[in-house]
Amino acid sequence: MSASGVEAGRGSGAARGERLSALAQQHGALVALLVLALVASFSFDSFATGDNIENLAMTSSFLAVVALGMTFVIVTGGIDLSVGSVFALGGVLAAWGSQYGTLVALLLPLAVCGLIGCVNGLLIARTRLAPFIVTLAAMLAARGVMLNITDEGATTYLVDKETVFVHLGQGRLLGVGAPVWITGALFLAGAVALRRTRFGQNVYAVGGNEDAAALMGAPVARTKITVYTLSALLAGLAGALNAAWLASGVTILGYGMELDAIAAVVIGGTLLSGGLGFVSGSLVGVLLLKTIQNIINQIGSLDSAYQQVVSGGFLVVVIIAQTWLARRRRVA
Repeated sequence: MSASGVEAGRGSGAARGERLSALAQQHGALVALLVLALVASFSFDSFATGDNIENLAMTSSFLAVVALGMTFVIVTGGIDLSVGSVFALGGVLAAWGSQYGTLVALLLPLAVCGLIGCVNGLLIARTRLAPFIVTLAAMLAARGVMLNITDEGATTYLVDKETVFVHLGQGRLLGVGAPVWITGALFLAGAVALRRTRFGQNVYAVGGNEDAAALMGAPVARTKITVYTLSALLAGLAGALNAAWLASGVTILGYGMELDAIAAVVIGGTLLSGGLGFVSGSLVGVLLLKTIQNIINQIGSLDSAYQQVVSGGFLVVVIIAQTWLARRRRVA
């Protein structure tokens, strides 16, 4: 065999290895979800029932909406620790605003939560403060505003079950809950925005190399402000939908949701360092976390804390696998 033939073989092998690594990074969570669901279906009689699947879809939808916004943030190389508190604030504002009509119940949480996200983005993009510090402060501020509105959590605002707003959470279409349909539509729009628009290209460019993106003319500051505003808007919307589903603004919700959202996004194949991510992967990551929780509930003899232990262990494995795959792709 000639030298050129050997080099060509090595080149094709490297390219094939890179493609396999990319596929594993993008679809590994989906394979794990399918295997886990298959095993659970044979192990538990009630897992594959319609009621359980419907419950799994409904409880996943709210976290999924939050994770969608988190995907854009992490792809830029940032982080948003405020989404759990913003989620709770959005639910309380929606429940309070529902007494003035559906329009107020939706627009009020979006306006307030969007403003919080915009301030986060401005501080991060214009003053170059660390996203961790800025969003941590926003988390505390949003939780403080929510507690102020509810008299330190003593007041729970209820939603009139005869209003149109309630149907956004409790309504059904073709036997599927309205929040599931809304979540599906949002993820479809998010996938198109991230993969098929100039804005999505800018998001990837900023996450890949911020300085290079600026040299290429990408609007770095505007992109950061947009993704943090989008993250807060989606967290507020998820809170509003949750309030419509529960018909009340529950003040104790949202604790730790930011960590669940980050875990789901990373499990779905998005790199914490930025520059690579998939909207569909984040949805799979949410479903995988919720499936683990559902299986632990099916077992019955295990405490719910095991869900956190399993999820944390799974996240560590995913991050190690991502790091290994990324190094393999660079070497290839």
